[in-house]
Amino acid sequence: MVVTTLLAGDMGGTKTLLAIYEVQGGVLVQRHQHRYVSSEWSSLEPMLNDFVRGRPDAIKPPSYGCIAVAGPVRDRRASITNLPWQLQEDDLAKAADMERLELVNDFGVLIYGLPHLDQTQEVVLQEGAKDAGPVAILGAGTGLGMARGVQSDQGLVALPSEGGHREFAPRNLEEWQLSEWLKQDLGIERLSIERVVSGTGLGHIANWLLHQPEAQTHPLRELATEWRQTMANDLPAHVSEAASQGDPLMQRALELWLSAYGCAAGDLALQELCTGGLWIGGGTAAKQLAGLQSAHFLDAMRAKGRFKSFINDLEIKAVIDPQAGLFSAACRARMLAESGGTLS
Repeated sequence: MVVTTLLAGDMGGTKTLLAIYEVQGGVLVQRHQHRYVSSEWSSLEPMLNDFVRGRPDAIKPPSYGCIAVAGPVRDRRASITNLPWQLQEDDLAKAADMERLELVNDFGVLIYGLPHLDQTQEVVLQEGAKDAGPVAILGAGTGLGMARGVQSDQGLVALPSEGGHREFAPRNLEEWQLSEWLKQDLGIERLSIERVVSGTGLGHIANWLLHQPEAQTHPLRELATEWRQTMANDLPAHVSEAASQGDPLMQRALELWLSAYGCAAGDLALQELCTGGLWIGGGTAAKQLAGLQSAHFLDAMRAKGRFKSFINDLEIKAVIDPQAGLFSAACRARMLAESGGTLS
């Protein structure tokens, strides 16, 4: 039996995960994985060479692969945020002695994994109809990632997006006050959605509430000031922990964040008409799963006036697998292998 072996990668400025998958009975099975500290390498080529050469002898070398990268990909080239690396697909394939290796944006690559996620990797937030139409995903992490996918004869085609940088539109007086305060605090004239809807955004919301006169003695106020000045602590994690322990002010911060997040999710669903499904991903999805299942998120997502029924009919899920990016890169590598490397 011929076994298809694939290389998958998920690389960023801090760490790079590389893995080898095999297709067994139509299912992707991870056979080998290694974590590299990105800054310890001069470029990706020697890292790839080290990984392929260092695989277990029982695993045959991969011929096709996909690496998700933290940055835009154009003309099969990519620059990496926080690293002075210039990546080119042909050079990387040659370094790893592969037929074809593709670079894909690290959020856009998730599109390729969505149809193949199982119940251990995703959670249903809303039951709904699903057809062969477009799909979409957004996810709050350090920023707010968005991507969409459209169907083709060869499967889904990922279309990256910078929708997280759209203008933040306050829906009520409280959000307007927050937005005005943030513009002044950050020294900016224009406020993007991800300034509010992201892990960092949760910190900004909490910082705003903690600097109201009635919060002068709150135990997190000094921590919030330090976070705003140096980002030396994980204020969003402290906010979530305090909210879970019943702190009313931090519960309010989390509610405001979830409501703005839900609104952004509903807007994306309308923009993409994603009748193939909407997914919520990103680094906070698993950590904030209870919040994504709450009325604060879901009601704001559905509050789309004449299009409320459209949102209500969509299938909506949360991606909870911390290695979803690596798995999705493997899914894309399988598509490349099945096409003989002809996918563009």
